[in-house]
Parts: sequence; structure tokens; C-alpha cells
Amino acid sequence: MAAPKVAVVGAGVVGLSTALCIAETCPSCSLTVLSDQFSPNTTSDVAAGMLIPHTYPGTPIHVQKQWFKETFAYLFAISNSAEASEAGIHLISGWQVFKNTPKEELPFWSDVVLGFRLMSGAELQKFPQHQFGQAFTTLKCDCPPYLLWLEKRLKATGVQICTRKVADLWELHSEYNVVVNCAGIGAQQLVGDKKLFPVRGQVLKVHAPWVKNFIRDGDGLTYIYPGIHRVTLGGTREKENWSLSPDPGTTKDIFDRCCSLEPSLQGAQDIKVKVGLRPSRQGVRLEREVLNQGGVKLPVVHNYGHGAGGFSVHRGTAKEAARLVGECIAALQDSSSRAKL
Repeated sequence: MAAPKVAVVGAGVVGLSTALCIAETCPSCSLTVLSDQFSPNTTSDVAAGMLIPHTYPGTPIHVQKQWFKETFAYLFAISNSAEASEAGIHLISGWQVFKNTPKEELPFWSDVVLGFRLMSGAELQKFPQHQFGQAFTTLKCDCPPYLLWLEKRLKATGVQICTRKVADLWELHSEYNVVVNCAGIGAQQLVGDKKLFPVRGQVLKVHAPWVKNFIRDGDGLTYIYPGIHRVTLGGTREKENWSLSPDPGTTKDIFDRCCSLEPSLQGAQDIKVKVGLRPSRQGVRLEREVLNQGGVKLPVVHNYGHGAGGFSVHRGTAKEAARLVGECIAALQDSSSRAKL
């Protein structure tokens, strides 16, 4: 058959990296990314981009760990290259602190990040309200430059990038042989996924260049993540809240919580407020499906529902989605050669 035509719907970090993995593993296919929103207007642009996994209750831990390992290895290689600055990726050290000792003192990802250890008593003196902590070095991705870097890589490999609102995956069946759904929270409407819900996140981006280490409260609600140009202060996790408008009361609450962890932030300047809707479900939806209307079939690969942990696993899930696309293409070629017989 002629070069198979593949469309990826969605241009956040999951959509762009999935497209890049498909381009790498299936160079013979004709690939297009379709989205009505691109950087700087995606949910990924709001994300802090820290590689600290969030656990998905609906996904086996060994699978989550593999996704994280692949993502960490991929970004670590970029951080050690001349492209690190353009891609917005750098190593960062810091602390995760707990008011009470957690059930698991060693999280499943502790041997993937670098230099993981329990904090000493002397270190914990910096956090008088906390009694237990972990110190490690991980990777931080400044999201807008990383998305632009992915787009540039895609264009260099000949991938078409088009602004288009897709209301129904079936509308693509006459133009494409395989469709990949990376629509994030948009998948709730696009494929009617009732298990998908928004978790609203409000964060502050501040100028505080003296803050060099990340600090994260073990409950995951309060965090300070220094980027290359700005420090991300968070945050909120508001289930089923669709509002994209910043809430001034929430801004004050986030700022006060972060200042209690790092008092020097009182001197932070130029505070910008960002809001994003994390596409959340019990587990990432990463699977093949065949849509069928009147005997006409459209193979679809779904890769969405990464919630708050998208950056930590994006490359691992993209590789798996690309493998599933390869299976779809092999099945199409098999059926087309059988039809010729």
C-alpha cells in the first residue's frame, strides 16, 4: 500500500512527543498533527514540568516505572547535550518533605532519579514543621521551550502541523489510515470518556532567581520548582472544576503556603498567575480501538488521561503509543496484501 497516513490529534506534550516517536519508529508513514491549540495555549504550557511521578491507581506500578525510566533517560540525554538550553531541560536538586513519615519511605521511582536518600536531621532543620524528608536530583522541563523544541523536531522530519478543531474522530476516516487521540481533557467530548475529569491547577510564576532548589510538600499540594527563568509556585488540585479564571484568594493562599516553606520568597517579584485543567482518570488510556461504521473501519490509538503526571511519563507512553500505531499499520498492510491475493 501507499505510505500510510497517520493523524495525531492534540499538540500538548503527549501529542507532540507521540508524533515524534511515530516519526522515529515509522519513517515511511505520512504524519500530521492536528490541534485547535498550540503552545503557548496548551495545558502543558501551565505545567511545572518536574519529573516526580504521580501514581495512577488503575495502572500497574511496573508499567508506570517503565514509562518514567524511559522518559527520564530521554530527557537526561537532552540535558547532557548542546540542545539542553533550547529544549528547556536541566537537572535540579531539592527536597520532598513530610509532616508525618509516609507509609513508603522509598517510592517506586527512587532508583530512577539521581542520588535519592533520606534527609539528615541537619537538613530537616530548614523545615521546622516537617519531620521526614527525601533528597534527590531530578529533571525539570521548562514547558513552553520544550513544546517549541518538539515542534521544531517534528517539522525537521517532515511532519505536517495543522491548526484544526476535530469534533469527532470519525471525520478523519476518509483522509487518514490511523488516528491517534492525544486530546487530553478534550477527549471527554471527543470520544465521550466519562471516566475522564478535569483537576484544576492554579500556579504562580514568579521572579526569584536566588531560589535554586526545589521544595515539595509530600502531600503534593505545595511546591516550589525553580525553572531557568522563573520559579513555579503551587498549587491546587480541584476535581471537576472547569474554571480557567485565576482566583485571587487562591493566589494568596499559594503564595503564603510557599513562603512558609521558603520564607525568602516574600521578596519574589513579577507574579504571573496561570491555570490549567489536568486531564485525569484512574489510569492513562493507552490502547488500540477500531471504529466501525457501515463496514468501514478506522484504527485508533488512544494516549490520554495523564493527569498531573504527564511530564514524568510522556516519552514512555509516547513510545508505547507509537508501537501500537506500528501494529495498526502492519494489520492494514496485511489486509491490503491479502485483498490483492
